[in-house]
Amino acid sequence: KEEREEIAHGLELSNANFIWVLRFPVGDSIALEEALPEGFLERVKERGIVVDGWAPQAKILEHPSTGGFLSHCGWGSVTESMYFGVPLLALPMFYDQFLQARLAEDIGVGIEILRGENGQTNREEVAKAIKMVALENEVGELLREKARELSNKLRGGG
Repeated sequence: KEEREEIAHGLELSNANFIWVLRFPVGDSIALEEALPEGFLERVKERGIVVDGWAPQAKILEHPSTGGFLSHCGWGSVTESMYFGVPLLALPMFYDQFLQARLAEDIGVGIEILRGENGQTNREEVAKAIKMVALENEVGELLREKARELSNKLRGGG
């Protein structure tokens, strides 16, 4: 719950357009309005969409206006991000996700969202990472260029 709220506030602080897919554990029946900070959906309705459950991840990633992909860095998400040439905003949570986040950073196609000393997600760091990757700036351009180059190689284009 705390991590979800920090991500929500980070999205809001970033002022970036977004699609956020939220999935709750099987059996949990939580309305989006209850799961998110009070008033969040109203405040971001002009620039953000929050999807409850499932969304066509590959279709979203292949869209030319997708500037970044905030992911827990499961292998499927990492490979799809690389295949479609979309930079990763890595927020690993368990097991091999930390290694995959480091891989994305090491090859220059992603950045890891820094956590606080207590290991918790921090809204300011989420917003900072989104701005670095998805908005127009030197770091974002470099990440998008590297991601496109890798995508071309993966698709057999050299």
